[in-house]
Amino acid sequence: MAVTILFLGPLRDMAGEAAREVPGPLDWQGLLAVVGEEIAGQLQEARVNVACRGKVLADKTALDAQDGDEIALLPPVSGG
Repeated sequence: MAVTILFLGPLRDMAGEAAREVPGPLDWQGLLAVVGEEIAGQLQEARVNVACRGKVLADKTALDAQDGDEIALLPPVSGG
């Protein structure tokens, strides 16, 4: 099995794909390693959130995704 990473909004454009499957389990450092340098830099910004198993993590560095889990990378919402 694998962990599915969903790239949303402008992060999708940066990744060049909507989703990526990677081997699990996956922690914060592992996530930063598999998404690439540009997206990893964005993820370290406080305004970018990470959700795992449908819940936004209060502390994204505490990520603990297991096989079959889905991680969503949530850029800040804009609009008016």
